[in-house]
Amino acid sequence: MLIQVRHLSEYRYTSPVGLGVHRLFLVPQQRPYFRIEHQQVSIYPHPTDSNFRQDLAGNWYQQAWFSGETAELKIQTEWIFRLNSFNPFGFILDKSFEDSAWNSDFPLFNYQDLNSFLIPFLEKDPQIDFQEFIVPLVRESEGLVDFLVKLTQQIYQNWQHQIRHEQNIWPARDTFEKKTGSCRDLAHMQLEMLRSMGLAARFVSGYAFNPDMGEGHELHAWLEVYLPGAGWVGLDPSLGLLTDHRYIPLGMHADPNLTMPVQGDYFGTAQSSLQAEVKIKLIRP
Repeated sequence: MLIQVRHLSEYRYTSPVGLGVHRLFLVPQQRPYFRIEHQQVSIYPHPTDSNFRQDLAGNWYQQAWFSGETAELKIQTEWIFRLNSFNPFGFILDKSFEDSAWNSDFPLFNYQDLNSFLIPFLEKDPQIDFQEFIVPLVRESEGLVDFLVKLTQQIYQNWQHQIRHEQNIWPARDTFEKKTGSCRDLAHMQLEMLRSMGLAARFVSGYAFNPDMGEGHELHAWLEVYLPGAGWVGLDPSLGLLTDHRYIPLGMHADPNLTMPVQGDYFGTAQSSLQAEVKIKLIRP
């Protein structure tokens, strides 16, 4: 399968401003199921210079810095990806990890020797208790993988997905109580649910392609849970799916706010507005 992705991020300012250093998380993070056939990046105003860097989470991004003042910042990218089939269930879960907690009244998993590496991905919000929602799902599930599938589908079926153009992410408590949220909000809520069970989880932003999906999913957010024996497994509560080759990550982090596609600041008193657009086109099935 061959797809084309065009992504526009356009910031407008009410008066000219100076731009600080910007970090552009618009670089697809490598996965074995896709190959980049073409890439083009355009930035206006043209940066004084730019280079590619890697953050602590392992994400590659483009770092750009500017001189002078401008009333707009416009970033356009174009990619062509060759996608190969990927089975999200094609793994063998470490049974000892599952057995260590699954039969408890409320499973609380422990990664043992891996805990020190996973601390940032285990930090949970202590202000919300998901047990009343989680325990019935655990009891009707045949194991950890079955539970993850059911949980992802339950969120998809019982929470309304909405398109929000604001860049903020709602607190998990708000999304849980409102029974609605954007893809970012739903992913963040499920991330907190899994962390409350001692499961390491990270937030992911990127592109999602599916001809059956409605508009607003192209620039997407989901989450990944770390399962010994399987590695990081992607879950998409907005669609009730485990993620496959149709998902192309741009940024992954324990902190959802550090996966935003464009990160930077400007100098001056002007107000800013953002227009973002992603178009995905199937070139060849």
